[in-house]
Amino acid sequence: MRVLAHPTRLRLLALLRELGPRTAAHLAEFVDEAPGSLSYHLRKLASAGFIEEAPEAGSDGRQRWWRASHEATQWDTAEFTRDPERLAAQQDLFALLGQFYARQLTSYMQSAADLPPEWVEAGFVTDRRLRLTAAQLAELSAEVTALEGRWLDVSAANVAASTAQDADSAGSPSRQAEIAEVFFLAQGYQQP
Repeated sequence: MRVLAHPTRLRLLALLRELGPRTAAHLAEFVDEAPGSLSYHLRKLASAGFIEEAPEAGSDGRQRWWRASHEATQWDTAEFTRDPERLAAQQDLFALLGQFYARQLTSYMQSAADLPPEWVEAGFVTDRRLRLTAAQLAELSAEVTALEGRWLDVSAANVAASTAQDADSAGSPSRQAEIAEVFFLAQGYQQP
């Protein structure tokens, strides 16, 4: 948890999930740090299992290529409340995540006028205050996780279909043009 509670590492993990395998030099184009510094952060992320080497992505074998180990990071927040050090790391991470999520929403709102109308109409931002028991919140969490899983499968199928079509067709319209990356965030917790 402490490994992720660093803005550069959080950004690197997000970039690897978004862009796919990259080297420190490639990532330096998106992060205002030297490739050597980024290599250090990448090794830290790898030591915690968040990313892994992707040697098949490189062509010359001289550069270290990295990829995200998982499409998403989930954890049981309750396990961190039992250990003060882990709780502090979780609080640091959640503060960074809150800033990251706010930047994502701000970026979307600032660019909405430039997006195709069908994408703006399809998007949503919502928040609700519910009155639930702990058991009901756990049930809601399970339902949202299942729903997210279904849409992750749809996303993977879209990527596979567009990749196959791109490889099979020369000059025909690509399904890739219909697909865009969508940011999805779900949170549920007792309001303090």
